[in-house]
Amino acid sequence: MKLLFERSCPGRGADLLPPCDVPAASFDASLLRGAAPRLPEISEIDLGRHYTELAKQTHGVNDGFYPLGSCTMKYNPRVNEEMAALPGFTQIHPLQPVETAQGCLEAIYTAEKLLCEITGMDGMTFQPAAGAHGEYTGLLLIRNYHLSHGDAARTKIIVPDSAHGTNPASATMAGFKVVSIPSNPEGGVDLDALRAAVGPDTAGLMLTNPNTVGLFDPNILEITKIVHDAGGLCYYDGANLNAVMGHVRPGDMGFDCVHINLHKTFSTPHGGGGPGSGPVGCKSFLEAFLPTPRVAKTESGYAFSTPEASMGRVRSFYGNFLVVIRALTYVLTLGKEGIPEASAGAVLNANYLMKKLEGVYDMSCDGLCMHEFVMSLERTAHDLGVTAMDVAKRLLDFGMHPPTMYFPLIVHEALMVEPTETESPETLDAAAEVFLKIMEEAKADPESLHNAPHDCAISRPDEVTAARSPIVRYDFDA
Repeated sequence: MKLLFERSCPGRGADLLPPCDVPAASFDASLLRGAAPRLPEISEIDLGRHYTELAKQTHGVNDGFYPLGSCTMKYNPRVNEEMAALPGFTQIHPLQPVETAQGCLEAIYTAEKLLCEITGMDGMTFQPAAGAHGEYTGLLLIRNYHLSHGDAARTKIIVPDSAHGTNPASATMAGFKVVSIPSNPEGGVDLDALRAAVGPDTAGLMLTNPNTVGLFDPNILEITKIVHDAGGLCYYDGANLNAVMGHVRPGDMGFDCVHINLHKTFSTPHGGGGPGSGPVGCKSFLEAFLPTPRVAKTESGYAFSTPEASMGRVRSFYGNFLVVIRALTYVLTLGKEGIPEASAGAVLNANYLMKKLEGVYDMSCDGLCMHEFVMSLERTAHDLGVTAMDVAKRLLDFGMHPPTMYFPLIVHEALMVEPTETESPETLDAAAEVFLKIMEEAKADPESLHNAPHDCAISRPDEVTAARSPIVRYDFDA
């Protein structure tokens, strides 16, 4: 399709502004542009058609099955959107007096209490704008804690080899050195490797549980004890909390701080660059280091407070407030009965789909999974020349979004599938049929998969050139 610049025709526009009824302002010539900005000139109907065409080429949860592993792309209930659109939440200003925004402060305070209960934490900040931003904030809590005790030698963060890629990146940004430890044959943390890695320079451990191969580590209490005995703290990456919420709490597993992906577990909008929200919760001994401000309940209402040894702000104002409202609506709608029911549904759906594909696709681990499972196309790639990329591209022809590809790195030719709890048995049956059909095609005509997708708006791009020589701006002189 054409870009807006390619649709542009001089003199066309879509603006109808009333005559100016206030004195015109003048500016010094040094503050003015030398030439008008190069913006596309488009009629209203062409502009509308352009964005409608873009929308038709975009695939989301409302379009079809979206089993993107480790991202929990589940349905966002419309009631969340209705609550976030209430004028009392949208028509406020972050700098207005707190006595005029008591309802908004109460919403933040209530969300903190409920999410602390779900995670087993004592305090929480909503400032982080995304999960990785939450990781960074949680690691600053750990760093500030150690420095407050005069323990500057604790410079290393332990990260399992099955971790999300943002974990080592966040640790490095927070000023730590990353120590990677291997997984054991069962897919969990290798305890002997962990014992060998900890020491007086250990600041903490970053861990996702369930992990990225979809397994709940049965040694989790031993894992957190090893780190604590060495003087380190334990950080919980909440990306996979959707599998266990309402059944087990990170705080009860031995974790000292946690980030939550509201745009995953708590069904707020996800993708397209935001807005996300990655609130960070912590145990009481870390609360003094949380970002400022926090919302406190007083005798006269709600007010902002600054923790005693606060790290300061990690984002402007109070985070993505309307995302918090959506998550609060979700929690209040489900209640303490619905929260564990949702996570149980996620686990049931993942195992249901996995069992339908077992025997045809190779699974990375034996036994039951949690919210997601990882298939390995390594044998298929070796025997038939059909890779995980080929299967993922072919799925597009059937109106399905591909699973996560080539992750986790410890599984070769990986496809990581997370159905989530919001998909029906009929959808899962249809998805299984597509996966099985693609494997039949791989055996009968592998070359056709190398050229997939066949029926999409564009065919398979040159991924190497796209990655190494991306075209990110319009060339007016071309």
